[in-house]
Amino acid sequence: MKLLALILGLVLERIATQSLHLREQRWLDAYFDFGLAQARRAGRWPGYFLVGGFLVLPLLPVLLLSLSLQETGVRLWDLAYLAFAVAVIFFCLGPRDLGSEVEEYCAALDRGDEQSARRALREIAEEGYHGQDEIELIEEAIFIQANNRLFGVVFWFVVLGPVGAWLFRVSDLFRRRMVFEAARDPADVHPSSSAVAAVHGMLGWIPARLAALGYALSGSFDDALNSWRNYRPQEGAAFYRSNDEISGRVGRAAMTGFLEQPANSSAAARNSLRLVGRTLFIWVTLLAAMTILGWAV
Repeated sequence: MKLLALILGLVLERIATQSLHLREQRWLDAYFDFGLAQARRAGRWPGYFLVGGFLVLPLLPVLLLSLSLQETGVRLWDLAYLAFAVAVIFFCLGPRDLGSEVEEYCAALDRGDEQSARRALREIAEEGYHGQDEIELIEEAIFIQANNRLFGVVFWFVVLGPVGAWLFRVSDLFRRRMVFEAARDPADVHPSSSAVAAVHGMLGWIPARLAALGYALSGSFDDALNSWRNYRPQEGAAFYRSNDEISGRVGRAAMTGFLEQPANSSAAARNSLRLVGRTLFIWVTLLAAMTILGWAV
């Protein structure tokens, strides 16, 4: 059931490009702003508990509906649960389509529109990742966002079903809102904001490493593995920063000598997206094999 729902959700995500704006879920921004404001007033440690509570509350409707559809013994409800799972997958992939954003960035570069290209790059990179040059920046940002927008959702959907996919999406939306507010007013960053990043980091820890393994299998395995082996986290850095750093550096290393060497940022972005697509294919193939062997449902 999960495999079928996942495949249908991914296919729907591909063909429904005209409706992608529905998945941005900006209607939760006010809710997250309220949660961050309450956490700031509560203080450091109470703020952590409040952040956790504000992450859990949006899960309740999905959890209750999921349980109600699974508990009934009527076969017709199996179709209802399948439709529900597909809808959750579709709305959780995002909040915007990564492929569309990358193509927007590449198209702007190809036509020489530097302003539009910079705007698209900021949307992908969230202004939080700094490479040596633009090629390195866009490559790392795509691999990082692939974990935030795609692989994390798929992993938690396989583990916990629709509730897991929605849990990861809510944590990422909360994190994105926190990043946006911090960029708008850097002086207003509160310690409770680290709780948002920490929760998302814990949820993204395993998917990031499985995605990195997928990049290695999809590209230059030796280069990717050597890059992973040589990785050393920065002293004093939060543990969840390693998710982004491993995803970015292993993904870039996996493209060595395998995909067309990028001569410019546009080619680099398209090649990175191709590697993400190949990794997703490996994930789905492995899930299909596990389902056939009875290891997944």
